[in-house]
Amino acid sequence: MSSTLTADALLQFLTQAVYFLVFLYVGVQALRRPRRANVDTAIFFGALALIIAGQWARAALHVESTPLLGVLIGSLAMALPYTLLRLVDDFSTVPRWVMRSAEVGLALSVLALAVMATWPPGDPRRIAPMIALVVYFVAYKLYAAVKFVLEARRTSGVTSRRMQAVALGSLFLGLVLALVLPGVILPQWQAVWTVLSRVCGLASGVAYALGFAPPGLLRRAWQEPELRAFLARAARLPRLPDTEAILREIQNGAAAATGAPSSTVGLWDADRGVLRYAPVEAGGEWIEAAADQFVAGRAFESQQALYADDAARADPANADQYAAAGARAILAAPITAGSQRLGVLTVYAPRPPVFADDDLVLVQLLADQAAVVLESRALIDEAARVRAREEATRLRDDFLSSAAHDLKTPLTTLTAQAQLMERRAQREPQAPADLPGIQRMVHETRRLNSLVLELLDASRAEKGRIVGPRELVDLAQLTAEACGRYTTERHACRLDTSGPVMGQLDRTRVQQLINNLLENAIKYSPDGGPIEVRVWAQDASACLSVRDHGIGIPAADLPHVFNRFHRARNVDDRQFAGMGLGLFICRAIAQEHGGAIVVDSTPDDGTTFTVSLPIAPPASAHAAHDHASAGRQSQRAEVVTHTAP
Repeated sequence: MSSTLTADALLQFLTQAVYFLVFLYVGVQALRRPRRANVDTAIFFGALALIIAGQWARAALHVESTPLLGVLIGSLAMALPYTLLRLVDDFSTVPRWVMRSAEVGLALSVLALAVMATWPPGDPRRIAPMIALVVYFVAYKLYAAVKFVLEARRTSGVTSRRMQAVALGSLFLGLVLALVLPGVILPQWQAVWTVLSRVCGLASGVAYALGFAPPGLLRRAWQEPELRAFLARAARLPRLPDTEAILREIQNGAAAATGAPSSTVGLWDADRGVLRYAPVEAGGEWIEAAADQFVAGRAFESQQALYADDAARADPANADQYAAAGARAILAAPITAGSQRLGVLTVYAPRPPVFADDDLVLVQLLADQAAVVLESRALIDEAARVRAREEATRLRDDFLSSAAHDLKTPLTTLTAQAQLMERRAQREPQAPADLPGIQRMVHETRRLNSLVLELLDASRAEKGRIVGPRELVDLAQLTAEACGRYTTERHACRLDTSGPVMGQLDRTRVQQLINNLLENAIKYSPDGGPIEVRVWAQDASACLSVRDHGIGIPAADLPHVFNRFHRARNVDDRQFAGMGLGLFICRAIAQEHGGAIVVDSTPDDGTTFTVSLPIAPPASAHAAHDHASAGRQSQRAEVVTHTAP
């Protein structure tokens, strides 16, 4: 019997010690941060601490229990369900009628305890009130436990695990009082009920300690899964297509890790001195605000994580915006890389979190990781800009080399011929004009003019303004005329068409496109061979294909053949003159008509270019054509059409 009493006393002491230590912890938290949730937590454990302190004082002073003391301790015990319900209401919604009924039940419990104190122990009249008190205590404890479980399922991370522990503690505390009834009904098993009650009490204290005062090591262990998931997601974020997509992933990860419904990131724009807040959903609007505006702005300015349990009260100037976003409670942490301020991470919810301190630490950890992600993206963007500058420099150098080479040839011929004619004129003033020399100068002048016009056309194509007014054109006839001009003994142009293929086209530009394709086919077929051309109508499109049997295009160059200044790696500039603009202009002509151009090639086996142009122009082209026809002030008007291929 003595061993049972010793075990009972040990269990009781451990339970009381755990509860008292938890009270000291939450009491200090309430004094340091007197928020409503902290204060209600301190009140709940304060009631338990008073009960324990009363028991310790009575045992130390060897004071016998009195009816008044029994009523006071019993009233504190009956207040536990109501104080726990207030704590639930701090972070979840407790219906008003539940709170009112708990208050009425508490008042009736105190009254019942006062009445029962006037009855002697063992009086049968005590059974019914005792059952009612137990039912009241257990029912509201179970209700609180269920609410904690539901909130734990809705949240995640440390908050979810702490709520699970609190729910378990509430359940065990309800069992402590529920075991009073078996002791009344079956007194012969009183020792068993007492031991079970002590075990449930200790389990409740441990669970509450884990929920309300978890050690740091356990907190970090609870944080690890969410942080690991966020880090795993963060590893691929810098490679996303744009900054908005990266921010959306950071926001989703922060909301999931904290169990909050929404999160947003504000990026610092140092040039304009504003924070630009990314939209929560794709396609939303960015919001710009001063650096110190909103709770998030204060966190950014102070470079410290901040928590506001009532955003409207903390920042009344922006109360309407908080209400519209459903942001009552806000957790904000600065995103900083070293000494460089990048922005601020904000997590907000319509209800304040019950464990705001842990959530605030987690948000700061997520903000630090977001800084790493944004820094990585900045480095990737800078590297891309460096590569782009290097590529632009290379293209510029290639262009200058090609342009200088192509322009030098006719200029050299012109200069030499002009000097020759000058010397002849000085030597023989009366000699007849050198007609072949003049013709050679005219030819080179036209060639030089063609090169300059190609540069101008490339500039127009870059701006999307190369196609002008359209008219009804027979593509088959245009192609036949071009074939007639380019047919030679070494390069026979063979046209395959079944008849007219009509379309609303810019005659001049389509003719230029055909000429460019035929010139390329002849130029890159140095050994000769037929040029096979086909024109046909298909699916409301006028189609044209040009095939040669020349040197072809390497597979690595195919994706770039329509780029400005690009020339395939198997092209020798000394043998094949050109600036790499012809195909760039061809693509622009096709796309501005609302069509497309594609290429298929095999090295040393020839190349096929296929163009498709819509038979009827887009609506924008009709409008442009009507406007140009009505108010044209020059012989040629340029019309902008932005139709995608």
